[in-house]
Order: sequence, then structure tokens, then C-alpha cells
Amino acid sequence: MENQNFTATLMVDQTPQEVFDAFNNVRGWWSENIEGGTEKLNGEFSYHYEDIHYCKIKLIEVVPGQRVVWLVLDNYFKFTNDKNEWIGTKIVFDISEKDGQTVATFTHEGLVPQYECFEICREAWTNYIKYSLRNLITTGQGQPSGKDHDDFDVSMVEKWRLDQEI
Repeated sequence: MENQNFTATLMVDQTPQEVFDAFNNVRGWWSENIEGGTEKLNGEFSYHYEDIHYCKIKLIEVVPGQRVVWLVLDNYFKFTNDKNEWIGTKIVFDISEKDGQTVATFTHEGLVPQYECFEICREAWTNYIKYSLRNLITTGQGQPSGKDHDDFDVSMVEKWRLDQEI
């Protein structure tokens, strides 16, 4: 059976350690609404977006310059019938090298098309990984959702859709 987990891959010129450091700067690419530790093994942090999404995450594997694995301990979506989607899923970030570039592979193990949230989550993760995280890695400035206004940059998703049509 084909792997249906959500995956996004980036290739950048920065070093594996620079990519690793950017990924662990969760407030710099995902959201400023992160509370807790996001860098050390067994660290736990929570994320929220208004009253629409909340999750609590634990770092279960941290290998500098190579790999980070998050385990979703708790999750809530206001917009799904199953309020527990994501609980027990893993968010994996693998780093490797190919042809002189660093390859960053983001996989949300357990985020599959059968989930009610799949399409919305796929679009959001795509925006955050392919644009916000990439920009944090390459320019030092990501586009996380803001702490005060929690706005999602729809123009980034539209840009991604246009890129897919080319």
C-alpha cells in the first residue's frame, strides 16, 4: 500500500545543522503561539490557533543535524466531528545531504486522507514548510502565524497552488 502520510521535502544550500536549528525554532516558522520547550529531548510544548486548533507535543527523538520527532499527546479541532484527530501521530523531520545540498523531509505520520482535517492540514503544513520554514532557513525570516492576530497568510497558499500548475 502506498504511503499516505503527509510529506513535504525541501532542498536548500544551508548546512544540515542550520536546517536543524531552523526547524527547532518553531516560533520562527509555525506560530508565535507556542508555549514550552521546542528543542530538547522530552521537551513539551503546546500550540493554539484561536479557539480552532490546540495541540500538545512532546519531542521524543532529537539527533542534532539529522532528525527530530514530535509525538502529538493531545489535540483538538473545532471543525471536525472527531475532536481527537492527530492524537498519537508523529511529526518527523529528517535531514540528509544530496548533490551538495541539504534535504529536509517533513512527514506527519498518521495525517492521512481519511482524516476529516486532511485537506486543511495539508494546505497549512504545505504553507508552513514550503514557504515559512524554507524562508527561515534561507533568509533567517519565516512567516509564522502571529501571537496577537493569528492571521493565516492565504496568499502563500495561492502562490503554492500557482507553482503547482507550472
